[in-house]
Amino acid sequence: MSSQYERELKSILEGEEDTLIKVTRSCSPEEKEGYFRICRKPFTVVRAAGSLGVDLVAVRGDISFLVEIKTSVDSTIHFSSVSGKLQKQAERMCRECEKTKTLPIYAFRLKSHRGDAWRLFTINIDGLEGRTKILHNRLPKIRQSKDGYFIMKWQEGLPLSDFISYLCQQ
Repeated sequence: MSSQYERELKSILEGEEDTLIKVTRSCSPEEKEGYFRICRKPFTVVRAAGSLGVDLVAVRGDISFLVEIKTSVDSTIHFSSVSGKLQKQAERMCRECEKTKTLPIYAFRLKSHRGDAWRLFTINIDGLEGRTKILHNRLPKIRQSKDGYFIMKWQEGLPLSDFISYLCQQ
């Protein structure tokens, strides 16, 4: 995962106007509006060190979540590739999030895509409560193959602009 995309998503969630202008250049008016809603209710976002399966931690008074960022020129990411490293990382993230009742989010950025290039997913976990549980239920879940490996298809994810719109409703 390139730190360029970690910084991009961090800046978006923090409501940094320069980044929002840049990433929404090729977006529809509705997508732009969704992105810019974050300016009213931004997050504090910390980049996580190391490769424990989490790239960002986003926090604000009403909700917090852990984010793992994936990017690709292909619209599908198979977690079984690279000797199962991604699968093990996802399983570890599930265990940690279930133990701490924290929402796990996968952010998938499709490279060279015009418009809203980000899609969000979560993984099925138990034990979430309150607004975190509601948000978990709204997010598309990463699918699993018949062999139990996760498969993330960009087109099945929730656009980041829609996610922000939902989180920043008045």
